[in-house]
This record gives sequence, structure tokens and C-alpha cells, in this order.
Amino acid sequence: MSWSEPMRRALALAERGRYGTSPNPMVGAVVLDASGAVVGEGAHLRCGGPHAEVAALSAAGALAAGGTLVVTLEPCVHHGRTPPCVDLVLASGVARVVIGARDPNPVVDGRGVAILRQAGVEVVEGVEDEACRVLIRRFSHWMRTGLPEVTLKMAMTLDGKLAARGGRSRWITSESSRREGYALREEFDALLVGVGTVLADDPRLLRHLGLAEDPHLRRIVLDSGLRTPETATLFHTMPEDVTVFHLEGATAERRRALGDAGATLVEVGDDGTGRCDLRQVLRWLGSHQVSSLLVEGGGEVHWSFLREGLAQRLHAFVAPLILGGREAVHAVGGVGFASPQEAVRVRFGELRRLEDDLVLVGEIGGV
Repeated sequence: MSWSEPMRRALALAERGRYGTSPNPMVGAVVLDASGAVVGEGAHLRCGGPHAEVAALSAAGALAAGGTLVVTLEPCVHHGRTPPCVDLVLASGVARVVIGARDPNPVVDGRGVAILRQAGVEVVEGVEDEACRVLIRRFSHWMRTGLPEVTLKMAMTLDGKLAARGGRSRWITSESSRREGYALREEFDALLVGVGTVLADDPRLLRHLGLAEDPHLRRIVLDSGLRTPETATLFHTMPEDVTVFHLEGATAERRRALGDAGATLVEVGDDGTGRCDLRQVLRWLGSHQVSSLLVEGGGEVHWSFLREGLAQRLHAFVAPLILGGREAVHAVGGVGFASPQEAVRVRFGELRRLEDDLVLVGEIGGV
């Protein structure tokens, strides 16, 4: 029997958790009875909630005995926010477990498979493995590096401008593009901007669409000199979600003012250019359960991430506009690379039209 069809169904089920599972991975599961009929389905929908295997096996009940569990990710073997799934799998009496990808968590990686096989359960691995690995891409990066996976989001003109001279940027892209950009916020653990964006736009940086059950979004400001005003709009709603990274030397007065506004202040080292060391920023975020980070710039922040090789993905909305102007705000600032050979290459996996805009999604550094 081909296991691809039920695995593809499990992958579709896993997508239901896109806005709720992080920092846990998205997982889907399907249970087939001994005759091959689907008798249970499930998905991991929110962090701390039942895992996909639990939901699917609960739906199947006694019909799971002698059947097959098809799951996009290796069942866990450790006590985390929930008990080990492998125990429930064994108790269900399934004869076979079909797995898309092994769990990259070093506490699990391969142990779930080994326990099942030692108990006499047939294990089939690698079904639709590429799609299953893509599904948990952010989780895997976090597990492997301890750092969140970073996506740069840009809304720009055809000539690569974020705003006209003078800083006016509303609205470059279409309403549909803006909505998709807001939807991205709902699936990331944290959103990052530079202090220049705060000073120029005074943004709220909130989740607007209600796709995620949890309205909280960790909002990050890179502010080497603590210039963020304590009256900034981002402190008006859920100020406890705001974290400001700064360099040594900030005055006690500025620290106290932003602390009183509700911000968490984190001091990091200098990257050699007078800016916050991004590796230290990412290490801190990774250690605080941030597995995915959406960077909304501006251009100097985008350049810093690209220069340091710390961004993995690009999500760009390109409007059919040409602004021109040396004083316009560029999507990527900084001094730039010295030659095309040194430039950062993007491997586009998705190109599509959205109203009159183009949406480009790709891997940074891809070949």
C-alpha cells in the first residue's frame, strides 16, 4: 500500500495549527483501521494542547487496534507540556506507524522510532519526507541552532524603495498585500523593527486579524542608544510584550523611562558598527521560546541581517511603482556588497500576483 495519500492528508491537517502551535511544530495524524479505512484524524492546534497523535487516536478509539498511525513527525518520548505520545501509541494497539520526518529535538530524534520498533511495532519512515521537513522548518532551525528562524518582510516599489523621500510610505502596496503581511504576524513568535521605524512611523506592531488565538506577539526594537520614546504607540497596548535591545552606556533615566512604560530592556554588545550585536539578540530570543522572527525593517536593519548571514527567508511584496530618488528609503541600506559575486542570493520558491503586486517568497542564501 502507498502511504503517500494518508500522509498528504496528515500534512493538510497539520496546517490547521499554523497560527497556534509555535514554538512547537505543526503536526498532523491519520489513523487507519486494519482494513485501511480512515477511522481517526487529528492535528496539533495550540502549544500546550493535545498532540496530533493523541487527537487522532482518541477519535479512532478501539478501531485503532491492529491498524496504522500515519503522522507527519516522529512521536515524542519525553514529558514536556504534555505526556509522551509514544506511550499512547503503544497503548492503542496499532500495528504500524508511518512517519514523515524524525523529530529534530535532540531529546527525541530517533528515540521514538527505536521504542516503537523494540515493542514490535512496524515503523515506516520517510513518506513525503520533504514536505514534512518543510512543515517543521522553523522548529528544526531553532532546535539545530538555538536561534529563531528569521524572515525578512519587505513591502517595496519596483525600484526597491520602502518609502519616498521624506519617509512617506502609505500606501505602497495593495490592500491584499497588506492583509497578507498582517497574516504573517499571526504565525510568528516575534516581530522586530529598528528604532528608526519607531521614530518615523510610530507603529503599533500588533496582530490585527485574529487568526491566532493568542493576541500576544513579542515586539522587538533594536535601539542601541535607547531613543524609543516612552510615549510610543507600541506601549499603548500590551506593553509587556515589548523588548528593547540596547548597548551599554544608556542612561539610568532612559532605562527607567522605558521600564516604566512596560518594556523589557536587554543590553547586548556592539557589532563593531555601533549597532546591537544581532547574534546576541537572536541567542536571547531563542532562549526565550522564540523559534521564529519576522523582521519588518527598515533598510538598515535588513542590511544588518543580510550582512551577518542571519536571515533565512524573504517575503517581499513588490508594487508596480517607481519612486526613484537618492533620498528615498531603500529596502536594503548599509554600505552594500562590493561586487555581484559577494551579493546575497535568494532562491525563490514562490512567485505570484496579488492584485497588481508581485509576491516573492524564497530562501536567502539558496543556490
